[in-house]
Amino acid sequence: MNKFNIKLAALAIGFAFSAGAMAQTMTKTEYKDSKTKISTEYKAAGKDCAALSGNANDICVAEAKGKENVAKAELEAGYKPSTKNHYNVLVAKAEADYEVAIQKCDDLSGNVKDVCVKEAKAAQTTAKADAKAQKTTAGANATATEKTAEARSDANIKVSEARKDAKVEKGEAQYTVAKEKCDAFSGASKDDCLNKAKMSAGK
Repeated sequence: MNKFNIKLAALAIGFAFSAGAMAQTMTKTEYKDSKTKISTEYKAAGKDCAALSGNANDICVAEAKGKENVAKAELEAGYKPSTKNHYNVLVAKAEADYEVAIQKCDDLSGNVKDVCVKEAKAAQTTAKADAKAQKTTAGANATATEKTAEARSDANIKVSEARKDAKVEKGEAQYTVAKEKCDAFSGASKDDCLNKAKMSAGK
């Protein structure tokens, strides 16, 4: 496992390219060159992964694919900055982290694996909920800046609702993880665990 972690670290360094760090005045030629570079780095990482086997290979592939997708999203956001493209970057990162986490869960078994999967899903849900709230907030604020006080009031309502929705989604995700952890117990201990989970989730 230590050798594998070192391998992943090497891959991470190999993916040093970050489109998000590029200037927003990127030319079409620079954009195409960057796209080619992302593809080349992904293929190189794939060859490194081929040297591994079993779940180590699965994790490596998920890591490489995730980095490629994030780099592509960052490239689009750098080339054509927008609320939507910024949102797509956050979603790409959430998806990448989730896919790697799920593969790592395969090294486990029983309730520990079940909890691992639920935690991975909860983290994904949380990241996406935050991304959605940011997107809604940015859009509402942009609209409010251009319009009247009434529009600004509507924007504030939308922002409040977006944050409330995000809180609910994250709360449900955390409750799902807590319930899964309770499966490690039985009888009165499990009932007590479930009751505490409900109380924490406000149910």
